[in-house]
Amino acid sequence: MKTIGILGAGQLGRMLALAGYPLGLRFRFLDPAAEAPAEQLADRLTGAYEDLVCLQQFTPGLDLVTYEFENVPVTTARYLAQRVPVYPPPAALEAAQDRVVEKQFFHQAGLSTVPFAEVNSRPELTTAVQQIGLPAILKTRRHGYDGKGQVVLRTVEDLPQAWTVLGGVPLILEAMVSFEREVSLLAVRGREGTIAFYPLVQNQHREGMLRLSLAPAPGLTADLQQEAEECGRRVLSALDYVGVLAIEFFQMPAAQGGPRLLANEMAPRVHNSGHWTIEGAETSQFENHLRAVLGLPLGSTACLGCAAMINLIGTIPPLAPLLSLPDVHVHLYGKSPRPGRKLGHVTVRTPDAATLLARLTVVQRLVHDE
Repeated sequence: MKTIGILGAGQLGRMLALAGYPLGLRFRFLDPAAEAPAEQLADRLTGAYEDLVCLQQFTPGLDLVTYEFENVPVTTARYLAQRVPVYPPPAALEAAQDRVVEKQFFHQAGLSTVPFAEVNSRPELTTAVQQIGLPAILKTRRHGYDGKGQVVLRTVEDLPQAWTVLGGVPLILEAMVSFEREVSLLAVRGREGTIAFYPLVQNQHREGMLRLSLAPAPGLTADLQQEAEECGRRVLSALDYVGVLAIEFFQMPAAQGGPRLLANEMAPRVHNSGHWTIEGAETSQFENHLRAVLGLPLGSTACLGCAAMINLIGTIPPLAPLLSLPDVHVHLYGKSPRPGRKLGHVTVRTPDAATLLARLTVVQRLVHDE
C-alpha cells in the first residue's frame, strides 16, 4: 500500500484522499493551519512548510509527495525532492507563483497573453500605464487569489490610491481586454509522458471568485479545443510536468483574427473549475492526478453528459431542497462558515445542455447564487 504526502490540507487535498482510498492509497498531510478539511480523513502534521524539523517528520515512509496549494515554497519542494519523488516538479511551482515569471514562461512556450509590464516603483507604475494603456489591472506578483491583491485602474486618477493599497511589493500591470468569456483547460500528464485533456470549461467569476463552471463550455468547437490542447501540450512539455494542470484563458472574438485563447494563469494542481469531473467525467481530475503521479494508466476524461459546478461561498444553504432534485450532488468541505469562504460545491449533471440549464436555474435559486 503506497502512502502519498500532500502539502496543503484544504478541500483539494480532501478530495484527493477521497479519490485515492478506493485505489488502496494512504495519505499524510502537512499544513500550517490550525484546522483543515483533510485532517478529518488522514494523518495531518501541523507546521510551517519551511520548518525543517516538521519536514523531517513528514517524509518517512512516503512513496511520493504532491501538493494541493501552489504557494508552497519552492525551496520546500526542492528539499523534499532530494528525499522522495515530488510531482508536479518544483519548476512548475516556480513558474506559477510569480505573475511576471508566469507570463514570461507562457511566451517562451509559445502561448499568447494580454500585454503586461513589471512594476516595482511609483514612477514605474506611471510608465507602465503609458505603455499598456487604461483600463488595466494592477496586481501583486505573488500570493493573490480569489480576487485578492488587485485593483482595477480606469483613469490616471486611480493611480495614487492603487499604489497606496498595493505598493511596497513587486507588482504587475495587465491590460484589460474585451474577451468573450473565461475558459479553463484541465490537462493531465503521466510519468511516462502520456497526456489527456478534459474539455474546455466556461467559468463565471464574481468579486474575483469562481462561482460557476459549465462543462463542456457551451458552443465548444473542435478548433477551439484543439487550440487549447496545443497550449496545454506546450506547457506540459516545457515543464516535464506530471499530474493535473489547469490553464485559465480569455477567449477572444473570432472576428479579430489571431489566437482565440490568451493564457491568463495556470495552477499546477487539481483545480476548482474541475470539480465537476467527480460526477461529470468518466475519471475525476482527482483520480487522474493520483494515477499520473503514481505512474498508473490515465483514466478516460470523457464527459458523462453535461455538467455544472456551483461554488457554495460564505453560507451553506438548506440541503433538503437541493437533495430532493434529480441530477444534483452536494459536496461540503467541513469548514466553518464565514463571508467569502468556499464551503463546498454543488454539481449538476444531466444528459443534455437544455436539461442542465433548466436544472441549474433551480439550483442557483436555492443556493442564492442567481
